[in-house]
Amino acid sequence: MENTAPRKKIIFSGIQPTGTFTLGNYLGAVKNWVSMQEEYHCCYSVVDMHAITVRQDPKALRENAISAYALLLACGLDPEKSVLFLQSHVPAHAQLAWVLNCYTQFGELSRMTQFKDKSQRHPDNVNAGLFTYPTLMAADILLYQADLVPVGIDQKQHLELTRDIAQRFNGIHGQTFTLPEPYIPKTSAKIMSLQDPTKKMSKSDENPKGFISILDSPESILKKFRSAVTDSEAEVVYREGKDGINNLISIYSAVTGKSYEEIEKEFAGKGYGDFKTAVGEAVAEALRPIRERHAQFMKDRAYLESCWKQGAEKASGIAARTLAKVYKKIGFPAL
Repeated sequence: MENTAPRKKIIFSGIQPTGTFTLGNYLGAVKNWVSMQEEYHCCYSVVDMHAITVRQDPKALRENAISAYALLLACGLDPEKSVLFLQSHVPAHAQLAWVLNCYTQFGELSRMTQFKDKSQRHPDNVNAGLFTYPTLMAADILLYQADLVPVGIDQKQHLELTRDIAQRFNGIHGQTFTLPEPYIPKTSAKIMSLQDPTKKMSKSDENPKGFISILDSPESILKKFRSAVTDSEAEVVYREGKDGINNLISIYSAVTGKSYEEIEKEFAGKGYGDFKTAVGEAVAEALRPIRERHAQFMKDRAYLESCWKQGAEKASGIAARTLAKVYKKIGFPAL
């Protein structure tokens, strides 16, 4: 009997292994990745090849990549349901990136805002990899024929470039790549810095009080929330001009599932001190099982290794089909 079930759409997303994830990474991205596993065919990668555009200590990079992989498992990604792998384990990423470099215009890459930003931050190491980073990102996505890519505002430009490169290649060689669309989750919390709520929470924040790492101890989490920047009104309501409180309300809502209205009622007549403590406690409790599972996985290196080997095998199988098609179309002789 013919299978009439609709094909599951393919999602690709990657996360860099530079330091541990923040609460913003978790609530804004990884938490959504977990729920997507049921509805989509998901390919998730720790993109360690992207990390070396900035000089890394090799030992630290290796440990960070392994820790990031363990953290994805701890957050609930299931290697049986998703393709979960380390980018450097799948050589096709670098192979397709070179081909796509030859279909990407110099002017397109020079307009990328992240290149300009990172060049200013690391003026002593403006390398070619930093310049062609978006083409490797395009290869990551196009290798898996991804229909959808979860993107934040800062990566939107890269996805547009990926579509342009794919369209150019398809126009010259015939239909080869799926054109990926941005995936905007129904509920996605945009988490801001606790010390400067006009900026996104980031692990590169110079002020360590500005971000919560998802492996922070409960004591550290509470301390950071208690010192979070608010305003002088002492009223827990979500409205314009209350960036600090708005950020805390959206964090509390994301970890408890309560609506903004319920939160406002719960803290009516109470001060900011009570509210900050409640948010800190709720976050510490929500992250506790992740912290515990991560510690267990890090002690079981054999299990981690078996998972990423299986992930690399699955990813390589999909990637090899796309790469073979590309090589044939551009005229490389078959092996």
